Amino acid sequence: MKETLEVVALFSGFVGWILVYVSLQDHYWKESTQDGSVIVTSTVYENLWMSCASDSTGVYNCRDFQSLLALPGYIQASRALMIASIVFGTFGLVASLVGMQCSKIGGENYVLKGRIAAIGGVFFILQGLCTMIAVSWYAANITQQFFDQLYAGTKYEIGQGLYIGWASAVLALCGGCCLLCACKFQSPSEKTSYPYQPGYTGDTRGHIRSIAATSQAPSNYGRNAYV
Repeated sequence: MKETLEVVALFSGFVGWILVYVSLQDHYWKESTQDGSVIVTSTVYENLWMSCASDSTGVYNCRDFQSLLALPGYIQASRALMIASIVFGTFGLVASLVGMQCSKIGGENYVLKGRIAAIGGVFFILQGLCTMIAVSWYAANITQQFFDQLYAGTKYEIGQGLYIGWASAVLALCGGCCLLCACKFQSPSEKTSYPYQPGYTGDTRGHIRSIAATSQAPSNYGRNAYV
């Protein structure tokens, strides 16, 4: 059961790590809304790195953001959080592979492997939190501008890249929690062996009987020896 839980956790963390890349490569983090427009001639969509526009014929043109400092603060923060998510996910995958009980990497010191697996679970949780904060913060700004009646700029709607990011965050969080649970999980059949002690056979009752027999052994001195 413990090994199965670790495999499920590793698979969830790996898929979540892959989806971070997919979300970053997706151009549709936000897409210009068509609400209230009768004739739509072009569509504008953006992600963390570039802005694109396509017309009704399907021709599109993309340009990278020219200045980092000129970008809004939430885009800069989302970039940093997504990059940190990739780094945490990489560390989580390496630690999980080393710490899994069914893995031969790292020898047979299962106590140490369990601690390494727990560290991998923490990295997966950090990956999920970074991704969740980045995409949620980005989506919150989209919805705030969309419902702001005084906002005069282009209004956008939530794109598919954010949904991929949310899926990635959920998988990473589930994988990290499963790893932490697997480290604490111990079946009733598993028992901790005690260190070997010289002269100790493991039979407590026999040890007690031997002490009682020794205390009842006849003395080498007779009763007259005390006179």
